[in-house]
Amino acid sequence: MTGTGECARWAPGDQILWRYRDNGRAHRTAGAPPVHICRPVTVVQDTDELLAVWMAPGTECVRPVLADGTQVHAEPLATRYTAPRTTARSTWFGSGVLKLARPGDPWSVWLFWDRGWMFRNWYVNLEEPRTRWSGGVDSEDHFLDISVNPDRSWKWLDEDEFAQAQHVGLMDRGTARRVREAGLAAVEVITGWGSPFRDGWEHWRPDPRWQVPPLPDDWDRTPARMPS
Repeated sequence: MTGTGECARWAPGDQILWRYRDNGRAHRTAGAPPVHICRPVTVVQDTDELLAVWMAPGTECVRPVLADGTQVHAEPLATRYTAPRTTARSTWFGSGVLKLARPGDPWSVWLFWDRGWMFRNWYVNLEEPRTRWSGGVDSEDHFLDISVNPDRSWKWLDEDEFAQAQHVGLMDRGTARRVREAGLAAVEVITGWGSPFRDGWEHWRPDPRWQVPPLPDDWDRTPARMPS
């Protein structure tokens, strides 16, 4: 990493952590870390305008699971956000994911490919603007997402989860309004085909010399505080 303090920049090939805080859930198991998603990634680009990272196939990650080990999405929606949870290590078996985030944007844009580098789609993940720390970036997921197809058509995703998060008190009315406004702002970028959609990232390929970053034992270290 080059530079010092908040202006420090990572160099291409640096390995960092891309993490999400738990959404302030009262059901968190005693002793569970405040971070519930952790993905080791490799830096592609880090500038004042854009942080781009690559999550390679085979990456060991941390994800939330129910206290009995059941996958979260196997739980009915009515209790999905109130059932006790913990975290588990798992391996990302799918194709790799390129994540793009502009500083201050309340979303990041992910690119997915099928086998043979057939580009599948962009995915707009609405989230808290990322907080940088020495080992990576931290954010908080906002439930609502947008899928963008290669033909530039788009659709909302997970609106049921977004509504349920509000229903059980994980998101207050003001925050939900800001998230929806952020989504509409992202839609304006999509319909105007602004960056990063117009920038040709679907043709990008990782450096074959890059190794898959390991998941450190202290993956939950020094979590950034939630912005006040």
